[in-house]
Amino acid sequence: MTFNLVNFNHQRRRRRAKCFSMIWFGFGFNGFGQINYSARSAKESPSDEDVEVKEVAPVRLSTCCSDGEKRLELVGASWSRTVFLQCAGDSHVCLSGFRSDPPPQKGHSCFPQSYGCLDAQISESYLTLAFKDRTECWSLDKKDSSPVWMMKHTPEENTGGRLPLVPGGYVVSAPPFLHELSPHLCCVSLALGMEHAVLLSASGTVYTWGSSSHGQLGHGELGREVEPRVVEALWGMAMKGVAAGGWHSVCISGEGDLYTWGWNESGQLGLPSHAKQRETLQGGTAAGTESDRKEVFISIQAFPALLDLPEEAEVTRVSCGSRHTAALTCTGDLYTWGWGEYGQLGHKTTQTLDQPTRVDFFADRGLRVVDVVCGPWNTFVSTEEKDPTTHPDGSHDIP
Repeated sequence: MTFNLVNFNHQRRRRRAKCFSMIWFGFGFNGFGQINYSARSAKESPSDEDVEVKEVAPVRLSTCCSDGEKRLELVGASWSRTVFLQCAGDSHVCLSGFRSDPPPQKGHSCFPQSYGCLDAQISESYLTLAFKDRTECWSLDKKDSSPVWMMKHTPEENTGGRLPLVPGGYVVSAPPFLHELSPHLCCVSLALGMEHAVLLSASGTVYTWGSSSHGQLGHGELGREVEPRVVEALWGMAMKGVAAGGWHSVCISGEGDLYTWGWNESGQLGLPSHAKQRETLQGGTAAGTESDRKEVFISIQAFPALLDLPEEAEVTRVSCGSRHTAALTCTGDLYTWGWGEYGQLGHKTTQTLDQPTRVDFFADRGLRVVDVVCGPWNTFVSTEEKDPTTHPDGSHDIP
């Protein structure tokens, strides 16, 4: 089975309670204008000359919402688009990036069929919308007057809009859209990679299935699992969050420890990588001696490995791109590592990193990171001031 890159956090409803104070930044691949900076008018569509393909430093996002970006939550990103949910008033989603309207163009607009939705997920071809009484998939490649797939359910069966979960299973952004899940799994969170799935149960147990061509299932094998299988290496340790990259997986323990497994070609597991060593040698910053060439690197990690962040930071949230990873700590710091060719690590360079490194941009500006969402080749974060100046109307001064 082939899945689209989607990350889901079971604390999303808690995030929405704070969405009025969220200010979003983006960095990384911007070839389709999906990183809309606030310097540009919301009515102005970017031309090819205006768009910087690589945003190596975080830029503040603009919005197509007349009520302002404080009412928006970024819920997902595909390769060429991002999708925001306006989480106040008459909720709906807005898309930024590639538009298939003839002629094809770059820009941002609201999706008219989304009014009243609770959640959304996006792929290159489809937009999935969750409502109180139904779930719909819409084609982004052609203008249809009706969804390409729809599932109706009662409000009592509703999962709270927690895509990709739906009553009785989960939805992927490609036909066949619906996949069933056994109710005995008691799923509270589900993350989908390119060819695999990672499930977190109510007891904190992690299950994986799909392809393990790069060890992304964590079972020590490179085969395929058709049904959810417990990750035995994590058995007995209660987990509180899971994420899936293109071909790697990550989970957070109840104590805030981070475990990674799968493909590590670009250091996305935070382990010594071949790509980082090759980049260092080509950059002329290493001597290239015999000892350098014999240095150990890990291409595939087929079992979960404990990853230590600097200063023993406690991780509260994690998100994965195609070949990079971003983690948020309890102190509001953001750490990133992995493939950095498009600046998706936020360190003002295009270097690849195989060690978790703090993104100083936000701490240097007195900003606390409260959420992180990775697209395949880019990263988006929301922030709040660590010591905000509150005005009588409840608003804050945020740089």
